[in-house]
Order: sequence, then C-alpha cells, then structure tokens
Amino acid sequence: MNIFHYITRKLMYGILVMLGVVVVVFFLFQGFGDPARLVLGQTGDKSTLDNIRKELYLDQSKGKQFLYYLRDISPISVHPAEEIEAKQLKGIFIGGEQKLAIKLPYLRRSYQSKRDVLDILIDALPGTLLLAFAAMLFATILGILLGMLAAVKKGTWMDSTAIFTSVLGISAPSFFMGILIAWIFGFVWSDVTRLHMTGSLYDTDPFLGPQLQLQNLILPAITLGIRPLAIITQLTRSSMLDVLGQDYIRTAYAKGLGKWRVMFGHGLRNAVNPVITAITGWFAELLAGAFFIEFIFGWKGIGKITVDALEKLDYPVVMGSVLLTASIFVLINILADLAYAVIDPRIKL
Repeated sequence: MNIFHYITRKLMYGILVMLGVVVVVFFLFQGFGDPARLVLGQTGDKSTLDNIRKELYLDQSKGKQFLYYLRDISPISVHPAEEIEAKQLKGIFIGGEQKLAIKLPYLRRSYQSKRDVLDILIDALPGTLLLAFAAMLFATILGILLGMLAAVKKGTWMDSTAIFTSVLGISAPSFFMGILIAWIFGFVWSDVTRLHMTGSLYDTDPFLGPQLQLQNLILPAITLGIRPLAIITQLTRSSMLDVLGQDYIRTAYAKGLGKWRVMFGHGLRNAVNPVITAITGWFAELLAGAFFIEFIFGWKGIGKITVDALEKLDYPVVMGSVLLTASIFVLINILADLAYAVIDPRIKL
C-alpha cells in the first residue's frame, strides 16, 4: 500500500470518527434548556425570542437542525450570500446567491459573550497546547531515562524504585494529585518554591500590562505529566529488556562500542516504537484530559474555558470545545502512524 492510499484511508476513518462525535455532541447538548432563553435570559419578549429561535433554527425539526449544524461546522458547504454575511463566515466563497464555501468551521456564538466560539477556542488553545507539550516533555525525558536505568540495573533497588513509583503514578487520579500538589507546593511550601496555587501564563498588571509568568506552568505540567511518565517508564523498561537480549546488541559490544553508545544508538532506537505510541497517544489524551488540571490551577486553556461554559450553560462553547479536541486527537493519531515509518524503517505502511 503506498503512502497516498494509506493517508487517504486514515483520513476517511478520521472523518467517520468525527461524524460520530458530531452526532453525539449535537443530540446530547442541543436538548438541554431553551437556547433562546439562555441567550436572552428570562426578560426577553416573545418576538425577540421567536427571532432568536429562527436564527438558531429552533423552529425547524430536530433532523433539519442537525443538518444545519453539520453545514455550519463543515469546512466545505453551500451557504446563501446573506447567511455568509450575517454569520461573518471566513473562507473562500464561489457562486451567486448560493455560494460554495471553503471555510473555517462555524461553531455558532457563545450564549454569554456573543463572541464566535471558534475565536474563543483559538484564544485558549495555545495555553492548552503549551501545558500539554510541557507535561509530555517532562514525562518523555524523565520516563525514558528512568526506564533505561531500570532496564540496565534490572534487579537492583533502582529498578524496584522505578517500578514502584510508576505503579503509584498510574494509580493516582490526576484531579487528586492536582489538589495535593497545588496545596503542598503552591501553599504550604510556597515561600520555598516561590510558586502559586493558581495562575496562568500571563498576569495583567494595571500599569505594565500583560506579564509573562512561566513559573505558573511548572505545577500543572508536572501534575499532568505524572501518569504518562509512569506509562513511559514501564514501556521503556520492558522494551529495553527485550532489545538488550538481541544478537545485534552483543555484536555492538563485541565491536568495542561504549555502553551508552550501544544503549542510545542501538538499544533505544529499536525499543522506541511502543514508547512513541504512548507519547503520541498520551499527548492527545493530555489535550482532552487537561480540563480539571486547568480548572484546579486556574490555567487559561480550553479545559478551563469549557468548565466555565458548563457552569454557565453556554453549550455552543462546550460543543465547539469537544469537536476541536476530538479533531486534534484524530490528527495526532494519524501523524503518529506516519512517524513510525520514519523512525523505524522496518515498518511497512
């Protein structure tokens, strides 16, 4: 199978997955409350409510509402010219009254702020990506080193300690660890650590404006990285133990290569595939699973935005957040499959 067919097949699978997510999200959240009332509150008059219901297609059947929603979020669709202007759609439009649109998905508008949901999520996405990347970097570097050390020192106290701590890391729920770490390092020992329980990447000073606060990234990144760290440590140890018994490792030693050169140049390169699976899979999981960590530490990202929106019954933001997170998850998994062939030439697409 050539790479074009492989990518096409993966993209088709991804589209089917996203279609399933859209169906679940729409029918799960669209049925809660009266969106017109959520937009206007309880003081709106009947004519205004009717106009909003018409704008949100609430005067149509459930099936038509879903088709309109699918048209809005689809990157390729057909829209009337007046609707393009009213919704301020962004993209390329071809045609007369009915235009073929190649556009950014329209995720509707927030009930609370009246802002475009996509703009809200794009503002919050860098914070979530930075947090997930920092957590994964911490987990990957430390996990691979601990896993290699445990494999090389098999049967020693180092090996036992690495296994024990990794099991402990897997068993501990992230929300519990978040509260514990925030309390200990951000409150009890804050004079020593100089860290705070809550805080985002930027703090706004009334005189100096936005101020970069990278230290606020430390605690949520460590908390979010604990579970993938434990998984990567165990996978690296197990995979390295399998590789170290192979003939080519003994041959490399026989050629006079140094121990660490054999470990990194031959052992780790051939043991890394299951680790890459964990890294890519967990990176996608971290994007989706950062919700409560962001909320606990007050870190501005998609997770905190979504939790705040749930509290305010701002369902367009919640629906858009789920769709964006699912899209990133699917994309990362496709890229991960392609990365295997680059790192290990033995794998055939």
